[in-house]
Amino acid sequence: MSDLKGRVLVIAGSDSGGGAGIQADIKSITALGGYAMTAVTAITVQDTTGVHGVWSVPLEAVLGQIDVTLADIGVDAIKTGMLGSSVLVEAIAERLSDRAPDTARIIDPVMVATSGDRLVDEKGVEAIRSDLVPQSTLVTPNAPEAEVLTGKAVESVDGQRRAAERLLELGALGALVKGGHVGGDTITDVLQTTQGEWLFDGPRIQTDSTHGTGCTLASACAALIAQGKDVPDSVEGAREYLRGAIENAPGFGRGHGPVNHGWGLKSCD
Repeated sequence: MSDLKGRVLVIAGSDSGGGAGIQADIKSITALGGYAMTAVTAITVQDTTGVHGVWSVPLEAVLGQIDVTLADIGVDAIKTGMLGSSVLVEAIAERLSDRAPDTARIIDPVMVATSGDRLVDEKGVEAIRSDLVPQSTLVTPNAPEAEVLTGKAVESVDGQRRAAERLLELGALGALVKGGHVGGDTITDVLQTTQGEWLFDGPRIQTDSTHGTGCTLASACAALIAQGKDVPDSVEGAREYLRGAIENAPGFGRGHGPVNHGWGLKSCD
């Protein structure tokens, strides 16, 4: 059992539309050869047009899910997504420090859905900054999230760099500040770690199928890190996977449609 790799515990909310949240996490991790476990933090009534309702899972239930999966199956990486409140963030941070202090942590600071719906309160943002960002293996904010977390304007690659630097100053071991919300025909993602800086860029894909792209990328990074890849290689592989998922999007829904998480798998004829 000790030689097994690829186990990822995802702590996040559920998306009834299947394009983001826990559903996207499970699909991404599985597609990249990992094994996904979950601690569901919230049930959302959600589709491609927006979030129509949110029900929080009781704290005891969230922590219970974390405890049993860690104790029985074990874990190689932990990925967090939608957490919602400062009470939940603080409790999760404390539990992970107690039960999995040396496990890689990939923090996706989910604050706003693709549709624009707010998913975490102000106290929750501060708790993410103070309790989850420090000692995270990788934190993966988009430009608006990076601005909120760091107080730095993120309107260019230089802004992404400044935000990444600030996240490292806050204690993160790695910060990937994504450029999808920054204008231009080329998207550049800026990765900084305690070992250096990497820039990843590629042409912008003109599409409305962007629902769950943040969840998908962060979970793909977690799956690869859990299997032993270093952070830069994991980011590169996750970006390639996400790009293929966007390019092969099924076109479902009336709003921001989902990507195709299984694009690399053999289809059933």
